[in-house]
Amino acid sequence: MNDISHIVVVDDQKEICDVVQEYLTGEGYRVSTANDGAGMRRAMAQGRVDLVILDLMLPGEDGLTLARSLREESPNIGIIILTGRGETVDRIIGLEMGADDYLPKPFHLRELLARVKSVLRRVSTRSAERPTAQRATARFSGWNLDLASRELRSPVGREVRLTTGEFDLLAAFVNNANQVLSRDRLLDLARNREAGPFDRTIDVQVGRLRRKLEDDPQRPTMIKTVRGSGYIFTPPVEMV
Repeated sequence: MNDISHIVVVDDQKEICDVVQEYLTGEGYRVSTANDGAGMRRAMAQGRVDLVILDLMLPGEDGLTLARSLREESPNIGIIILTGRGETVDRIIGLEMGADDYLPKPFHLRELLARVKSVLRRVSTRSAERPTAQRATARFSGWNLDLASRELRSPVGREVRLTTGEFDLLAAFVNNANQVLSRDRLLDLARNREAGPFDRTIDVQVGRLRRKLEDDPQRPTMIKTVRGSGYIFTPPVEMV
């Protein structure tokens, strides 16, 4: 894979771009660099991009905005977020915007390489599965989730906006209805990502989905907690 994969590194610190480019190029990857969103788009316009390594703190459009845009425009692209903030909420928001992984600064180049390889494997799997996995609309309790257009409509036909993370999680639930799914399994199904020791991404997203789907989010009837095990999506699901 690494003799054809194209990686774009986006960081406003030229030194970081240069070091990462030199290292990953030495590992056999094609690497382009950019210092802001406009530079990223210019690099991506030059040909297929498999992975973007994206700093959160950028001039103009920040990394979270760019991550959301990337995921909407290129569902199969890999995204690794670099952050020096160290705040859990930033990592959660980044993953909600569609990032596959995150790496806090300062980082070791060998750890970055390991994450690059891991995300590229997931990208390959995602690309292979997406054409067949999303040719349907899932119907449950009067709701309609279009897996191709990524649109959710309520029983009265109103469109309900979902973040990338919320859509991926709901798609995982409808494709595995009436199964108890652990947080690790949900992360794997939704983003092909392993959970970290303090990863609360799934709990945050479940809470947000409940507020959008449930009549009473405090007493959920669709996404139920199975104490000590995870969650279960209880409505019957029809694929049409």
